[in-house]
Amino acid sequence: MTACKDGNTIRKFPKAIEDFANTFVTMQSKRNSADYDPTARFTKSEVVQDIATARQAIVAFGAAASKDRRAFCAFILFKRRS
Repeated sequence: MTACKDGNTIRKFPKAIEDFANTFVTMQSKRNSADYDPTARFTKSEVVQDIATARQAIVAFGAAASKDRRAFCAFILFKRRS
């Protein structure tokens, strides 16, 4: 998730990849709240909208050029050397 928060690098990817990374960060944050915050509450309509948003991000990611998808995957899998 840390790599997806690196806005300087994420902005260099096509919009579909950038949107996917931003959606991932948002959904991961919501998942953490659902798992660890006993006061967190979610309405059915919010959850349905989140599912639709995640699906849309996944479909757009899949439609991006394979070279961009591979570059994004390499970016999030491997740590940068200093």
